[in-house]
Amino acid sequence: MNRIITPIKIIAAAIFAIVVSILLKLEFSISAGIVAILSVQPTKKETLSTALSRFQAFVVALAISFACYKFLGFTVYAFFVYLTLFIFICHHFKWNSAMAMDSVLISHFLSLKNFGIAELKNELLLFIIGVGFGILANIFLHKKADKIERLKNIADQQIKEILNRMSMRIMDLDFSGYTGECFIKLDKAITDARIFARENANNQFRKADVFDEKYIAMREAQKEILKEIYRCIIELKTVPSTASKVSDFFKKVSLEYERNNDVHSLIQELSELQEEMKRIKLPEDRDEFEDRAILFIMLKRMKEFLMLKRNFHLQYMNSKC
Repeated sequence: MNRIITPIKIIAAAIFAIVVSILLKLEFSISAGIVAILSVQPTKKETLSTALSRFQAFVVALAISFACYKFLGFTVYAFFVYLTLFIFICHHFKWNSAMAMDSVLISHFLSLKNFGIAELKNELLLFIIGVGFGILANIFLHKKADKIERLKNIADQQIKEILNRMSMRIMDLDFSGYTGECFIKLDKAITDARIFARENANNQFRKADVFDEKYIAMREAQKEILKEIYRCIIELKTVPSTASKVSDFFKKVSLEYERNNDVHSLIQELSELQEEMKRIKLPEDRDEFEDRAILFIMLKRMKEFLMLKRNFHLQYMNSKC
């Protein structure tokens, strides 16, 4: 739907800019539509920033062109000199996006063979109308909330599945198809969600809503911890006596892995499980000893995993509510 709506808004901005210019009886009214099209950027913040830089560049362009036309006349050579100076200045101040648009407006003076108050007013109005409708088009580019929510839900579901598969692999050394391929899908969902969240933040003129960005960053940090746990799991050579307790806890986390869960009770239960494992008599078998150590490391990583969620909930979920 957004692929259809966005072009329609840009087209509407261009048409309205042209119509208003015609109603005001401006010369070169079509140029206002071109300016409107060039003024629409991917986000609102980018549109405003670009509009400001282009206006600054336009003021400079007017000054340079006035001098060139005054001393060299309304000739192509005067326009060549203007282009040379203006392009160098634009590169210096990083106004690259302004070079073409502003120069089109400046070329009108060459066609009119005059640089008076009326001509100056005409070009300023073309610029203001075009940029104005470009900004208006962006104001109505709403948050892609549904898209972000879908990507966040996909990431959450994939993490739940990863945790569930981990719980099964702890108890089954021959668990079929247990590879790190699941992280590729999770990486994509988180990356896509981060891109949309950043775009939405830039589509706000007031204080940006950072909730989505922070939520995605939290999930990304959790993903890295899950990768560490995965690397631990594939090193397991036995099913130690403590494996069932760790497996059960991973299973429980996967079942209770909900966005609004503050994980306080899970962290308490994990601390109790860690203390319980410390009290269990150490095995005499070397492989089991090493694997129990791996399981204990996995629980430490899991605590970090849960603390990320706990801290996020305390910092952002309460204020969100």
